[in-house]
Amino acid sequence: MSVESQHYESEVIEQFLRSDLPEAELRDVEQHIETCDSCRAALHETAADLSSWDEASEFLTSDEHDLALKNDDALVATEIQTTTDPSGAADYGTDVRQVIAWLAPTDDPAMLGRIGTYEIAGVVGAGGMGVVVKGFDRALNRYVAIKTLAPHLASSGAARRRFAREAQAAAAVVHDNVVAIHGVSEANGLPYLVMPYLRGTSLQKRIDGNGSLNVSEVLRIAMQTARGLAAAHDQGLVHRDIKPANILMDGTTERVLLTDFGLARAADDASLTHSGVIAGTPYFMSPEQAEGSSIDHRSDLFSLGSVMYAMCTGRPPFRAETSWGILRKVSDSTPTAIRELNSEIPGWLAGVVSRLHEKSADDRFQSADEVADLMEQCLAHVQQPMVHTLPESARVLANHESGTSWFGSKLAVAGGGVLCCLGLAIWMSTQAGLFDASVPEVATPSSPPEPTSRFAELPAWDDGTDELSELQKAIEKLDQETADFWK
Repeated sequence: MSVESQHYESEVIEQFLRSDLPEAELRDVEQHIETCDSCRAALHETAADLSSWDEASEFLTSDEHDLALKNDDALVATEIQTTTDPSGAADYGTDVRQVIAWLAPTDDPAMLGRIGTYEIAGVVGAGGMGVVVKGFDRALNRYVAIKTLAPHLASSGAARRRFAREAQAAAAVVHDNVVAIHGVSEANGLPYLVMPYLRGTSLQKRIDGNGSLNVSEVLRIAMQTARGLAAAHDQGLVHRDIKPANILMDGTTERVLLTDFGLARAADDASLTHSGVIAGTPYFMSPEQAEGSSIDHRSDLFSLGSVMYAMCTGRPPFRAETSWGILRKVSDSTPTAIRELNSEIPGWLAGVVSRLHEKSADDRFQSADEVADLMEQCLAHVQQPMVHTLPESARVLANHESGTSWFGSKLAVAGGGVLCCLGLAIWMSTQAGLFDASVPEVATPSSPPEPTSRFAELPAWDDGTDELSELQKAIEKLDQETADFWK
């Protein structure tokens, strides 16, 4: 049909969309559509027909397409699991097809469509909240990741507000270990946000492919994740969905990036908190989330503990056949000891995870900065054990992992320290001749010893420091307490 014809038939429109027409006819149709409102409307209607894109969507979600796009192995913007339901029932294929159909037409035959000023090259993945596509920013000559709200949620005001919070929360957190947000906008009634398109993979894929990680990797990833969390917490935000799929591994460096603030909300925003509403991924939830209780930043620390458990063992700490079963275990059960599953993990690292897994938030570490600093010191020790000693707090936590409570561990270490000091004091006093090596007569209750000082006839201890004098006072105090006992 020539350009002078009144209108094109639907078959020709479909061929135009698929770029199946000869080059000359493609130009003719394009020129005609630019001036014909009727054919342009038919084009939009045909583009919105989901059946027209089934074949394209299957191609775009295949491994072959991932390699054909740019021959970039493991390019990742954000990790979107194909299912988040333990039963495996979730299916996001419909969302992907709807988003593809929703794209505006493009004049580039190599691209799938357009969102705003971005040409869409392919699909990265889909999850419960949205679909991520790969876009090309011609103005800056770079690829970006564009996350759109899942079409089936677009009509929900609550979902729109949550999606808006994701953009606002993520944009407010500027840190090397948090994925940056380039912009947020809306097109054809569907909101979207723009992020960097990163070369690398997610921690979830790393665990799926390699199983458990070595100690240095666990410490490095945990440290950087905690740094990113600390930046979010400083903004008053709780991530609420810390899991391996939301921790990205930059393939060009050893940098770790925290992403997907889709469930983040201000910790003090009571207007957005509803009783009985549970948001998050069951495998990595905190007990507070599982019970639908109010949460604060320490909830993220419990989830970080679950992520560290998965890195150490290759599996989540709480597992069951159903979501309800997982939630019950998160609230009521203690996971299998890490060292029973992986004996290469040191007791102090397992102890760190155990403390993060305390059911009461008051018994956990109290800040992400505290965790990050400890992980940094432990990593330095693992890498250079002759230069950096293991932090005392980590040694204490070795007892914590074996089943001793946090308070009990501290008490045991403190008691051991007192006994060591007492033994040292007695030895030093013996060496100085203060104690008679012969066996003394045992006093009876009827004749208690006199509280005389062992140092009455000796010169004062003075070596230029207060250590010996303090030791002398401690021994005198012990003598006095012994005399008081016999009284």
